[in-house]
Amino acid sequence: MSFSPFDRQKNQRLWALALPMILSNITVPLLGLVDTAVIGHLSNAWFLGGVALGSTIITLLFWLLGFLRMATTGLTAQAFGAADSSKQQLLLLQSGLLALSLGIVLLLLQNPIWAVADYLNNASTEVVTQAKSYFLIRIWSAPFALLNLVLLGWLLGRQRPRAAMWQLIIANIANIFLDLWLVLGLDLGVAGAALASVAADIIACAVALYVVLKEFRLMPVVKLNTLLEQLHLQGFMQLLKLNRDIFIRSLCLQGTFAFMTFKGAGISDQTVAANAVLLNLLLLIAYALDGIAYYAEAEVGQACGKGQDQAVKAAVTLAFSWSLLAACGFCVLFFAAGQPLIGLLTDISSVRETADNYLPWLALMPLLAFGCYLFDGVYIGAAKGAVMRNSMLVATLGCFLPVWWLLQPFGNHGLWAALSCFMLARSLTLGGHYWLNRNHFTRGKSHVTASLT
Repeated sequence: MSFSPFDRQKNQRLWALALPMILSNITVPLLGLVDTAVIGHLSNAWFLGGVALGSTIITLLFWLLGFLRMATTGLTAQAFGAADSSKQQLLLLQSGLLALSLGIVLLLLQNPIWAVADYLNNASTEVVTQAKSYFLIRIWSAPFALLNLVLLGWLLGRQRPRAAMWQLIIANIANIFLDLWLVLGLDLGVAGAALASVAADIIACAVALYVVLKEFRLMPVVKLNTLLEQLHLQGFMQLLKLNRDIFIRSLCLQGTFAFMTFKGAGISDQTVAANAVLLNLLLLIAYALDGIAYYAEAEVGQACGKGQDQAVKAAVTLAFSWSLLAACGFCVLFFAAGQPLIGLLTDISSVRETADNYLPWLALMPLLAFGCYLFDGVYIGAAKGAVMRNSMLVATLGCFLPVWWLLQPFGNHGLWAALSCFMLARSLTLGGHYWLNRNHFTRGKSHVTASLT
């Protein structure tokens, strides 16, 4: 079975799946950019630094539990490929209950979590004060945010990117307008930014539940009593076991970005604020390229459900070609227009000057990182969490931390060099593993059966 990346039909299918997610994904970093821009135009750098630190802690917590989205997408895609409606609905129920339970645990542990975060960072008193205000408000969105991950993953696994798109777009547009109203209109400062995010997560959850209920009308619906009878502790333990590897992967990833923020805060208020600006621009890359990776998740998951290696290879080849092209476009954008973009986000001259110094690292990042975004999607679709875990451990323990340790005398440049090596290591390890196993990628016991029975 031959395949060309210029196949018109395949390209149309890629963009039919990827474009809605790219459009909706871009609203996520745009939200972060609006947060940064609104707070960045307040009087002092510590407001922006406080939001950066507080949101980093929240992001770390929520995306440590990102397996709720990833595993749901991969397993649902495989059940969708196998045309098994019962398993799809059971997975939604199991993952949804797990998400709500974990969200409640985060609420109960909010004070100990903040105490640990406060102990680990060495930011200034002003930055810590603002970060605590943000964190203790934003944490109340936890049950809704985690349930959103499950609902989004389920819709993506069923190849409903338009439905997922509206969930994200409506929520993020609401967040942007609430941000402007609460922070600038009502002068609530950092607390206003946090309240806007909480409200947006609730709105997103309501939209997603409405879309999922509509989706149920398109498939044979299993009675709730029947699904409840299939719920048992063993099923949850097997789901957690599968997600364990993705959890470790997420722990390393979010730990790396938290490390960037904490160490930047230890250098100066201007450095942590400048890194916040640059990392939000990096999110623009990540979320745009993730749109193509979502295509890979859906197609690879469906192909694995059917046991079709050639379909996996065709999907990966096409997604790789477009990801590389997009990465080159981002490089050109940041080299040509990076300084004006930074200027849009903050008018604090010291922060702008600091960010400009580290802009070349950001401009090179798309070429170093596009492979890890793409192959994350491939392995999520295949539900091969152990591969993702091992790649992340190598990149974190074998690359990021050693490079940072050696380059500590170079300060923030050392941090950005370590992050660049980290992204490249992820790309090479995941891409290398796929290349070696591409001819028998779907071999092995069904992850859907292993996780849901």
